[in-house]
Amino acid sequence: MFGAHIIVVDLGFGDAGKGATVDWLCAPEQELDVAAVVRFNGGAQAAHNVIAEGRHHTFAQFGSGTFAGVPTLLSRHMLVEPIALAAEARALAALGVRDPLSSIRIDGRALLTTPIHVAANRAREDARGSARHGSCGRGIGETAGYALVHPAPTVADCLRPLVLRRKLRALAEHYGPLIAPSGHRYEPIDDLVEMYREFAAAVAIVGDEELARFARRGTLVFEGAQGVLLDEWRGFHPHTTWSTVEPRNARAMLAEIGESGYVLGVTRTYQTRHGAGPLPTEDPCLDFPEPHNEAGRYQGDFRLGHLDTVLLRYAIEVSGGIDGLAVNHLDLPGRRYAATKYIVDGVSRDAVPAGRGQDLDHQRALTRLLMRAEPVLSEMPDDPVPWLARTLGVPVVLTAHGPGRRHRARTAYAAAA
Repeated sequence: MFGAHIIVVDLGFGDAGKGATVDWLCAPEQELDVAAVVRFNGGAQAAHNVIAEGRHHTFAQFGSGTFAGVPTLLSRHMLVEPIALAAEARALAALGVRDPLSSIRIDGRALLTTPIHVAANRAREDARGSARHGSCGRGIGETAGYALVHPAPTVADCLRPLVLRRKLRALAEHYGPLIAPSGHRYEPIDDLVEMYREFAAAVAIVGDEELARFARRGTLVFEGAQGVLLDEWRGFHPHTTWSTVEPRNARAMLAEIGESGYVLGVTRTYQTRHGAGPLPTEDPCLDFPEPHNEAGRYQGDFRLGHLDTVLLRYAIEVSGGIDGLAVNHLDLPGRRYAATKYIVDGVSRDAVPAGRGQDLDHQRALTRLLMRAEPVLSEMPDDPVPWLARTLGVPVVLTAHGPGRRHRARTAYAAAA
């Protein structure tokens, strides 16, 4: 049903259930022969909640197939934060995962997120006051932004202490004026170099041949982070992530080894968003249980809204199309509503223009449009899955009526002809 390799992307603002979907795909009973989970964007700010075999873990850098015994490959598009990775490994070990760090492979070209980046991120976001963008405060934007114009630390540099020390000193000098007045602190450079040397000795740092090696062994599951509506070029600026969330990079990695992938888009039956930014269908009266999502100091409140088919169609379009849809949270009781169009300045709109990509002026204009949009809501059928397949023009191939593996099932709701 899925094809040789699977690319899992969130079609919203994140938190749609990618982790639980990846865990299910990797479970032995699905017989997909998964060789590795490949992380193709984001960094330590990911929060993919998985409940399996009586265990719960919020996966950040480890792939969500870890409970199923599937190795993780952190690709060159990842931003790797070794301190957080070590803490996550300890948490997994406490849950019974044997020697978690032995299951992870890291592309040496991946950028390194350091305490300096984290301190700069938090200082910058604090300085914005009420105009915060909704950052996670984990240094992601600073890591990516610094690397655009400076020789940035990479995972491979952890094997080259002299190179790493030089890059860290330049990094600290660059951010000194921002960090010093803020009160945020980071470890001394020599301590960081020693810590990263120990990190390099504890993990497998690999090259670009590792992806093909895993592909020869079986299925690759590419696990995206965040959501397409937060994409650095396709999201609604400035409330975006510094990461390519839509599946372009995953597709390109597969093409490099002569393979292709099945894109599985993931959505809830309602919309969610952390922090600031447009959420046209937001409804403060919605009170769905969210045991693993809460307000964050830097992200802001966790917000809820009705399903938004206008934004879902937009996410599908800017992703270059998807092959199938996974629909989560079908177990919520009560009536469900969905926005099928907006009223903006008195004009009815049933679509959001995708633009050409890499056009921040266009994305800013979309932000202004969505902040003025009044959703037109329609009640969804008791079984919304066939309706969703017809409305979005994408087959629904996986549904979930709860958080665990046993709550998920393969389906075959075809899109409209």
